[in-house]
Amino acid sequence: MKITICDDSKNDLMKIERLLRQYQDFRSKEEMQVETFADPVKLRDKIQQKEMADIYILDILMSETTGIDLGSQIRKAAKEKVIVYVTSTEDFALDAFEVHAARYLLKPVERDKFFEAMDYAFSCMEMRKTPVYLVKTKEGLVSVPYTKIEYIESASRIQEVHLTDGELVKSIFMRKSFEEEIKDLSKDKNFMQVHKSFLINMEYIKRLDGNCVIMDSGMSVPVSKKNITNVKREYLLFVSQQYR
Repeated sequence: MKITICDDSKNDLMKIERLLRQYQDFRSKEEMQVETFADPVKLRDKIQQKEMADIYILDILMSETTGIDLGSQIRKAAKEKVIVYVTSTEDFALDAFEVHAARYLLKPVERDKFFEAMDYAFSCMEMRKTPVYLVKTKEGLVSVPYTKIEYIESASRIQEVHLTDGELVKSIFMRKSFEEEIKDLSKDKNFMQVHKSFLINMEYIKRLDGNCVIMDSGMSVPVSKKNITNVKREYLLFVSQQYR
């Protein structure tokens, strides 16, 4: 994990780096590559060149440019990066919200608060590494991690996304065909369309049973006749790859 710290106060910069090293010693099993900048212009140049870190710890009030400006540039270059602000004033909290900062810490930074902020930053990065399936629902757009999907059923242009914890995410009426909606998901090695109305996650198959697939939840998912041979072959290949 690459982490960048930027603060034009060299004293504060060293304090934050020291806290980060303590965090690494006490809490994090993740290998960290730390880069520090006392000159925000140099960091701005790196961002413009798309030389990005994973997590940014930024002061806000700096000479030449502000941490908010840097945050805006980070968002334009790579939306998934995590930003943590460490500053001496509460005045820019709303601006930090606008660039979707993960945390807003006030100087002098307390160790416990810093550790919590880094825990959250790391968890954000892990979540963003996991691909998600976007489902349009009545409540809005719902992001479902691929790993939580057991199977998806399509009926009358409405998708029912069945999750591993028993939760059901139901879409609104979809104008596109089921095949078009699941096109990206189908490219993932864990997923297979076994029927014109069903896509399954092979991670959660309990067994094959004739012309059905029995899922971990106990659900019996039908397999179309023309797909039976292919489904058996693909599942056996999937299982064999898990034990290499």
